[in-house]
Amino acid sequence: MASSGKQRVLSGMRPTGQLHLGHYHGVLKNWIELQKEYECFFFVADWHALTTEYEDPTIIEKSVWDMVIDWLAVGVNPGAAKLFIQSRVPEHAELHLLLSMSTPLSWLERVPSYKDQQEKLTNKDLTTYGFLGYPLLQTADIIIYKAGHVPVGEDQVAHVELAREVVRRFNNLYGKEPDFEDKVEAALKKMGKKNAKLYKNLRKSYQEQGDIQSLEKAKALLESQQNISIGDRERLSGFLDGLGKAIFPEPQALLTPASKLLGLDGQKMSKSYGNTISLRENPAVVEEKLRTMQTDPARVRKTDPGEPSKCPVWSFHQVYTDESTREWVVDGCTNARIGCIDCKKPLIDAVLKEQSPIRERAEEYMNDPETVRGIIADGCEAARDVARETLEEVRDAMHLVYR
Repeated sequence: MASSGKQRVLSGMRPTGQLHLGHYHGVLKNWIELQKEYECFFFVADWHALTTEYEDPTIIEKSVWDMVIDWLAVGVNPGAAKLFIQSRVPEHAELHLLLSMSTPLSWLERVPSYKDQQEKLTNKDLTTYGFLGYPLLQTADIIIYKAGHVPVGEDQVAHVELAREVVRRFNNLYGKEPDFEDKVEAALKKMGKKNAKLYKNLRKSYQEQGDIQSLEKAKALLESQQNISIGDRERLSGFLDGLGKAIFPEPQALLTPASKLLGLDGQKMSKSYGNTISLRENPAVVEEKLRTMQTDPARVRKTDPGEPSKCPVWSFHQVYTDESTREWVVDGCTNARIGCIDCKKPLIDAVLKEQSPIRERAEEYMNDPETVRGIIADGCEAARDVARETLEEVRDAMHLVYR
């Protein structure tokens, strides 16, 4: 299957049902921008949902379609990105199995979220093989599409680093092929004398002097070449390290800016905290939630001066209002010129304005479920074409193709 030539990005979300404003400002707005620049694969991580919801998987199906409708309603474009469901591409599971054969157990046990989630989710038994191994399944999710970038928050960077370690180990174990050097020379000839000479000089500088800039320049040079195949590009990439063919590229964490939007109580916006506003929330409910949301606890009466930085409402102003409005809030609050209801009015208007087109588009998709299922079916087929290609290469490298 031919690539678009753009670098690939892979990102997924667990199906938790209808999404909230925190998801929109923390993840989805970023996806909408990424799909313009990269070849994007966005997937519903339903197998990952099973790692914590295995006792009652019946809730997953509705959550899947609710979430996909929200993706489409906010502007994630199936014409620009491939949208699919993880379990519809079984090659993810096969690659996860094959990676598990060579991944040390200690690598999984040291992932920070492993013990952290066990401590937080004390109402669930997470002493399962699936929960221990889910970061390795994440690795399979990423590298099966040879994604160069993975948009993540700071709390997920360790998972991308694990993926990089697994890739290095896999390439080292299985990236050797017969006549490798001859194939490298043949690939260099396709690049032309000038580019081949530049590649060799950069490789020498990196290998002999450890010059990381030379390594990055060499990789950029390979990405720019139109006359070589994907296989040749991977061979030349592996030759930079002297390992052999690089079956998988090492993915890079694309740090997502942290959302400034907190929950209605000042904590992280999360369904488990009951402090969310969903993207499709009824306008009357949205208005009531914002009117009654917590404010600076030191400000009991309107005549009491307040401190915006200590007020959950301020995080909404940082996202939804312009600089002049925020200046009005700071002056009015700290000098007790305005009351908390006055402070919230611009927010109510801004949130409802933002949600209106999202709600309308969501309604259209809810009334046309066949279109939604068709979009996902097309995305699954496109994703599976790429995944099949990768698995063929992996099986060949691991000598699992019996002729």
